[in-house]
Amino acid sequence: MLLRVIVSENEIRRLSVEDIPSSVKELYQVLRTNLGLRGGFILQFEDPDFNNQLCNLTNIKDLPVDRATLKVLFTADDGSDSTLDTGSLPSTSSGDSVEWPDPFPIPQFSHDVELQLKEANCRYAKDGSLTVIPKSLKTDILDTLADRMSKISAYPERQHYENVAKALVEKHPCLREPGSEKGWYSWFHSLKFKLGNYRQKLSAAGCPEVVVNKRKAGGSKGKCVKKSKKGEVNYCPDPPEGQSSENMEEKRKIMEGEMLKRDPDHQLLEDLMVTTFSQRRKEIIGDQPHITELISRWPALFYEKQVITQLEFRRIVTTDLLESFLDGLDGLIPRLLEVYKAATKSGKKQSLKDILDCLVKDVSGTAHVDTLDDALKGIQLGLLIACEGGERSAIPHEVFDVAVVVEETIVLHNIKDVAQSFAMLMGVIYCVNLKYPDDMKYSFEFLQRVVMKIRPDQASARVHGLRNKILRYKL
Repeated sequence: MLLRVIVSENEIRRLSVEDIPSSVKELYQVLRTNLGLRGGFILQFEDPDFNNQLCNLTNIKDLPVDRATLKVLFTADDGSDSTLDTGSLPSTSSGDSVEWPDPFPIPQFSHDVELQLKEANCRYAKDGSLTVIPKSLKTDILDTLADRMSKISAYPERQHYENVAKALVEKHPCLREPGSEKGWYSWFHSLKFKLGNYRQKLSAAGCPEVVVNKRKAGGSKGKCVKKSKKGEVNYCPDPPEGQSSENMEEKRKIMEGEMLKRDPDHQLLEDLMVTTFSQRRKEIIGDQPHITELISRWPALFYEKQVITQLEFRRIVTTDLLESFLDGLDGLIPRLLEVYKAATKSGKKQSLKDILDCLVKDVSGTAHVDTLDDALKGIQLGLLIACEGGERSAIPHEVFDVAVVVEETIVLHNIKDVAQSFAMLMGVIYCVNLKYPDDMKYSFEFLQRVVMKIRPDQASARVHGLRNKILRYKL
C-alpha cells in the first residue's frame, strides 16, 4: 500500500506499507513509527466518493486499498481528556512519547538493499537456502534499524531488541542464521552493539536523552544509565523550537520573581512551567541537585496548592495523578484487606495483624516527637502526618495536615487527606526523578504498576504475583 502523507504545507512524505493496517489505531502507530510523528493528531483522507475531498478517517475500510493520500492535523492534546495545553510542550527526544510497537514494523531499506533481499528471499522460498550476508549489506540493515529504533527510544529494553530481531527474520527469512533455534540471536546482539554506537552520534548531535548520560572526564564507567525507568513518557524532552537555554533561564527568573508575590498569577506560572519544562528536566536528571537547591531554583514546582505538581506529573507521564491513584486505590482496597486478613490467620504475620487491628480500634504506640526538626530527622522520602488530640493512635482519625518530605525537607504541605498525600508523594517522586527507596521499592512499585497502572506489563515477579493473587480473590 502506497501512502502520500501531508504532514505540513512544506513536508509531504511518501510511505510504502507492505501490510495494510487492520485498524485506524494501528495506522496511527505505523505513522508514528515510520515518520517520527509526535503528540496528538487526527487523520483525514481524500475520499474518492466525494471527488477527493478531505474527510476524517474513522474506519480503516474507508481508505482506498492500493494508494491513498492522508493529511495529518495536529491537536493540542494527546488523545486523552486532558485539559493541559500540550501544544506548547517541547517535542520529546528519541520518541519517548511513542509506545514500542508489537510486532515491530520493519522499515523499507535502500533500493539496492531491497533488491538483494528480494532475490535472496526468492531463493529461500525455492530451496530454503540462506544468504551469505556481506558486511556492507549487514551494515546498511543495522543502520536503518538503529535509526528507526532510536526514534522510539534511545535505550530499548531487552525484549525490544528481541522484538526487532524477530520481526526482521520473519519479514526477510533469508536473513535467518543457521545453527540457531530462533534464527535471530546474532541479529539481537548486533542490534545492541549498533545502537550503542548510534547513541554516540545522538550525543554528538545534542540529543538530551543521551547527553545526560555523557561521561565526564575522570568519571566512572559503571554509573547507572539515566533513562525512563518508571514509565515516564516525556523523560528528557528536547527544548521547544526557537527557545535557547538563555531564553528559558530568563523565564525561570521571571517565574522565581512571581513566586515572591503574595498572590502570584497562577496562569502565568503554568505557562512559564510549560515553556521551561525541558530545561527543568535537563537540570533535574543531569545535575541531580539537592532538594533545597531545587526548591530555590524552581519554587513554583512545589507551590502550596499542589496544582502545579499535578500538572508537572501529567506532563511527564501523560496521566492524571489524583484520578489514577485514587480510582486505582478504590478498586483494590476491598480485595487487599481480604488478602491481608487471610494471610494473618496462620498467626505467622503478627506485624500485619497489628496494623489490621488498628482499623477497628485505637492502638497507642505511634512515634511522638517534641519538635519539627526531630520529626524530619532521617526521613529521606516519606510523609509527616499531623493529627489533633492528646491520644495518639497508629491510625490517626483527626488529621489536620500532611506533609511530603524529601531529604529531611518539607516540599509540600497543607494536604488534608492521607490518601491524597500518598498520591502527591508519587507525584514528587516523578517530578524530582527520585529513585524508590531500596527497603520499600516493591511497595512503591506496587503503587505505580498496580494501583496507578503505569507500565503494568513491566512489573517485577514479586509485584506481578501479588497482583494476580489480589485479582483472583473473590469478594
